[in-house]
Amino acid sequence: MFSGNFKMAVASLSQAKWRSLLTMLGIIIGISSVVTIVSLGEGLKHQLVGQSGNLGSDIITVRSGKLVNQGSSAGGLNLLAFLNTSTLKPKDVSAVGKLRSVSAVVPMDFVTSSAQTTTGQADNLYVLGTSSQMPSVLRQRVAYGSFFTSDNLGQNFVVIGSGVAQRLFGELNPVGQTITVHGQDFIVQGVLAPSTGGLLSAAQTDFNSGVFMSFDNALSLSGNTANILQILVRSKDPAQVSAAIASVNQTILHNHDGQQDFSVLRQSELVNAAGSALNLITSFISGIAAVSLLVGGIGIMDIMLVSVSERTREIGVRKALGATNRQILNQFMVEGLALTVCGGLIGVVLSLLINVALRVYTHWQPAISWPLLGLAVVVSVVVGIVFSAAPALKAARKDPINALRGE
Repeated sequence: MFSGNFKMAVASLSQAKWRSLLTMLGIIIGISSVVTIVSLGEGLKHQLVGQSGNLGSDIITVRSGKLVNQGSSAGGLNLLAFLNTSTLKPKDVSAVGKLRSVSAVVPMDFVTSSAQTTTGQADNLYVLGTSSQMPSVLRQRVAYGSFFTSDNLGQNFVVIGSGVAQRLFGELNPVGQTITVHGQDFIVQGVLAPSTGGLLSAAQTDFNSGVFMSFDNALSLSGNTANILQILVRSKDPAQVSAAIASVNQTILHNHDGQQDFSVLRQSELVNAAGSALNLITSFISGIAAVSLLVGGIGIMDIMLVSVSERTREIGVRKALGATNRQILNQFMVEGLALTVCGGLIGVVLSLLINVALRVYTHWQPAISWPLLGLAVVVSVVVGIVFSAAPALKAARKDPINALRGE
């Protein structure tokens, strides 16, 4: 019975190919959008977990604001903390560096987003002040030249990302050339190896688009006004991370006059907080994209109602030949399902193509799972059943005499 209804559905839809395709468009857009957005969110979470594992469990992160709040929603995540200006200060960096339980301190002080050379200017960079320990703590390899050391922190040296080297100098190894930041010249001392970590990385920095100078030079350029995004701290003893966290928290709390306007997080806590934020963003955007599924479903119901009206005589003839209301109902339900399932499958294929393009042409690494694709098909089936029910019921309830008259 189903195979017969399916053949009839295919034949009916084939008679109006363009109308059928346009009717499926809402389903195609909705499914492909939701699958792509969810896969991007999952890919970012996997990337964060991988980066956290690479940094090691002995790395402690200090962020501005109270990121994790037991009294908030979203799994204890305080979303307003992401909107606050930085509360971290240079004296926090200095005080933490003096702790016996700490072996390395790496501040990330944002200076500006632009730099220039004699050949051009780039306005979407991350010019940051940091310490000489940044490569070892963040596991960043210097491909050309070297990173600045504690012996030359007062000199005007910078280390740039591979993307900056290409954009500003047009070459892989511009070591020795000059870059200008805020009107002050700096010598390129090194170039970092290409990295997959973007702005949503565990280090909150896109290393490929970064220009790194000493923390003292960064403060000098900004008139001793710091905008510290975070402070990364390495515990001297990996087995005593909890004690190091307590020491760091107590030290910064003393500097802030007892005000807990910062967060001291383990790598696992940082990943959980970032994962919660990504889940909220992904759910919100997916919800907006899913509206197109609703629009597509309404479009299918509208076209199905038109189809029922156009095929009134056909319905009358089938009923006159002995077709039951259930058979008529099944016929139009299968037609609606054919539209939505085909649209869903096309949407899944389109999302796979989009994800391949993102992997090839960008640094994004979307992660698609089979359960996600299966859920997309199930959603297509549900949309088909829900929005085909009313037209199918209308067709099944038609009086055969009036239907034969074409009324």
